[in-house]
Amino acid sequence: MKIQLSEHFTYRKLIKFTMPTIIMMIFTSIYGVVDGIFISNYVGSNAFAGVNLIWPVFMILGAIGFMIGTGGSALVSKTIGEGENKKANQYFSMLIYLLIGLGMLFTFIGVFTVRPISHLLGANEAMLEHCVTYGKTLFFFLIPFVLQNCFQSFLVVAEKPTFGLIISIFAGITNMVLDYLLMYVFQLGVFGAGLATGISQLVGGVIPLLYFFGKNKSLLKLTKAKFEVKPILKACMNGSSEMLTNVSLSLVNILYNVQLLKYIGEDGIVAYGIIMYVNFIFISTYIGYAIGTAPIISYHYGAKNTEELKSLLKKSLQLIGITSIVMTVLAEILSKSLASIFVSYDITLLEMTTRAIRLFSFSYIMSGFNIFASSFFTALNNGIVSAIISFLRTLVLQVITILILPIIWGINGIWIADVVAESLAFIISIGFLVTNRKKYQYV
Repeated sequence: MKIQLSEHFTYRKLIKFTMPTIIMMIFTSIYGVVDGIFISNYVGSNAFAGVNLIWPVFMILGAIGFMIGTGGSALVSKTIGEGENKKANQYFSMLIYLLIGLGMLFTFIGVFTVRPISHLLGANEAMLEHCVTYGKTLFFFLIPFVLQNCFQSFLVVAEKPTFGLIISIFAGITNMVLDYLLMYVFQLGVFGAGLATGISQLVGGVIPLLYFFGKNKSLLKLTKAKFEVKPILKACMNGSSEMLTNVSLSLVNILYNVQLLKYIGEDGIVAYGIIMYVNFIFISTYIGYAIGTAPIISYHYGAKNTEELKSLLKKSLQLIGITSIVMTVLAEILSKSLASIFVSYDITLLEMTTRAIRLFSFSYIMSGFNIFASSFFTALNNGIVSAIISFLRTLVLQVITILILPIIWGINGIWIADVVAESLAFIISIGFLVTNRKKYQYV
């Protein structure tokens, strides 16, 4: 039986409703990891370092999809909660058309600037051609990439999280099969890796687009829509925290790479790339839960159901608390096994990466709370507070810790920078939840 946004959510219903989105995010992360495994083992460490050097650029551009998806879904869900379904569909359609236009613009710019961007990021001679080849290939698939990121949120609003999961599984299998064929069988190297990823993004972005264009029984449909500045700005403001999160993470990744080149060299970039692949899998649970609960929170906020808001916040904090402990323990136990998947061929690099994962994984204790707190305020249509949490957590505190801690503790300071930043951000998140409790009446 389908669970609707308007229902009262018990623990069981909350887990059941968000689980497809959580699994979708985890699965998306896993097939990204498969890319890394094939590149590292079948193309080499130079290619792996090159791909990880250019990838943050696509995370920055992909953040546009997350911004419009999360911010737009908050606006659309609130509008549905207010009983204005026709207006909600007009907002939804307008935002999708806007995203397609932006995707076209950045594709054109990106194809012609990927080489100077690679130089700017510090690509050496061994990495440069890998950066350019992988980057150009992915730019041709930028439109479906941003659409895929956007539809992750809107499929939840449409009360179709399971459909979103099915699409992600299909896209993931496509990517993994093509990774094997293009890199292992046909030996196409980094171009094969980019092509496999791009085609999988085509699957993840185009199928939902066709679904919403056709006749469907969901809450959302793509219709004729005129462009209105006010709702666009509202959606962008709502989703600015998610945009800031992804842009900041990408900029921080670049800073990590600069510091690692300074303290270790190319092996440091390889180790950090592995940490990021592992990190994507673990925090996907938090991100999936945040995406899954946001439309529920927005709906009940729009419907002025404060009792349900109180219940959702309480249950969410308890579930995240339990999950954070499990995540940290698993990361500690599995650290060597996870590192060996990528670099079992190099004992020194394996030992360094294992230690790095063990230190970095303590950040999972706090990161789930911070991710949810930012998403919670986005769902309440308070983009400013959400953006402040994300900006401080993913950029300001990260930059400070990455620059200062290595001076004190050397390379270990780089690996624990995220732990310290998340701990400080946790204090900030709690502060905003406490100070806004009367305004939104969720406590």
